[in-house]
Amino acid sequence: MKRRILAAATAVVALVAGGCTGSDPSPSPSPGPESPLATKPEFQAGKDGVGDPYFPTYGNGGYDVRNYRLVVKYDPRTDALTGTATITAAATEDLSSFNLDFVGLSVDSVKVNGTNASDKRKDAELVITPSDGIIKDAEFTVEIGYSGKPQAIQSPDFGEGGFLHTDDGAIALGQPESASSWFPVNDHPIDKATYEVEATVPDGLSAFSNGVPGGSTDADGWTTWKWSEKVPMASYLAFLVVGKFRVETGEHKGKPVVTAIQSTLARGGSAEQAMAQTTRIADFLETQFGPYPFEAYGGVVVDDERIRYALETQSRPVYGGVFFSQGPFTEVVAHELAHQWFGDSVSIAQWRDIWLNEGFASYAEWLWTEESGGLSVRESFQQEYDKMDWRKPTADPGKAGLFGQAVYKRGALAVQALRLKVGDDDFFRILKTWTAEKRNGNATTAEFIAVAERVSGESLDSLFDDWLVGDTAPPIPR
Repeated sequence: MKRRILAAATAVVALVAGGCTGSDPSPSPSPGPESPLATKPEFQAGKDGVGDPYFPTYGNGGYDVRNYRLVVKYDPRTDALTGTATITAAATEDLSSFNLDFVGLSVDSVKVNGTNASDKRKDAELVITPSDGIIKDAEFTVEIGYSGKPQAIQSPDFGEGGFLHTDDGAIALGQPESASSWFPVNDHPIDKATYEVEATVPDGLSAFSNGVPGGSTDADGWTTWKWSEKVPMASYLAFLVVGKFRVETGEHKGKPVVTAIQSTLARGGSAEQAMAQTTRIADFLETQFGPYPFEAYGGVVVDDERIRYALETQSRPVYGGVFFSQGPFTEVVAHELAHQWFGDSVSIAQWRDIWLNEGFASYAEWLWTEESGGLSVRESFQQEYDKMDWRKPTADPGKAGLFGQAVYKRGALAVQALRLKVGDDDFFRILKTWTAEKRNGNATTAEFIAVAERVSGESLDSLFDDWLVGDTAPPIPR
């Protein structure tokens, strides 16, 4: 009974291994031209999903994306967007065709390795058939031209997300999906890639995305903004925000800092005060989690009633202005910056493990509150423990429960329970070992438990069973 978490998570590892990044652990010998093993490739269509039980059609099989180069032009006066996505990938099987996730916009052209390819739409999938099959392990390039009026993604579970039109621009943002509303993508966290973004917008507007700024250039009434994220990133973390903003730039520890506040928010107000704490909070979290994992810092605050959340968009979180309506609420900044380690650098392998993102980010709020002179971590823990609904699980919470209190707050309770069980020295050594060993990769609950047990030298499966899936309040470790 006490192996429930490990058994479930081990099954996840096996399932993911058959997805877009899987490979045969024991490679076959390379046959020579006369070898009886030499056979022609058996090309087949890549799968239309990576096997995530919550979202069967998210992502696609048969290839591993290395890089997205996105060149888009957007005019908010007409809501028209034109774009070219150049995708560099490697085949993980012999492919006759493959899919990309893409919604709303029209496809104008498709080329694979410079040669025209055929395409068709099937629901939220773009199916591409190259003129020749793609051999396993071969690197290939897909160039897709597209255009139209981007549309939001409507989800019965998560509401409206993806590309949202604003009065003077746009916000392309959301979780668990948003990227497919503005570019073709392998839309699942298991297939992380690097990104280059060039966004052209009318003069007077700014365009923000992830990573290191590449500057801006003006021509014929348009401004092109360049951004580059060279550290592998999960697709739902890619964002685009266009509008009128007050922008602050600087440098911290040799890395660029870019923060932007929508111009409709008060100058010098709570949002700017909170953003000014970004590098201070990041430095504190480094002492807890290990080196900051990316090449840029920053944040973007948008003033839009539809964005009543913050999202850990890699290297530059996006915050709804609502968080700062009553003051400089820096706990949300600590939460989103903690995600740079837990969720962005170390990403989930499947959505059912999202507590690995949200539990640790919620715990970071407690750490920062204590550091700032507020409640101690133990006091924050006790408050949440006393009011928790223990009937709802943290691990594998169900699709509808992805963003519930069991994932966020009960997840943080489990983190503190681990700390109380193993002691501070081993606890922080576990966190820093985890973020170092899994840096830029994907991970599961079973893998975290294994690291915690290895570092602490203790058996912890009962602890995690009680705190992550048990249906009654567990005893607090003393």
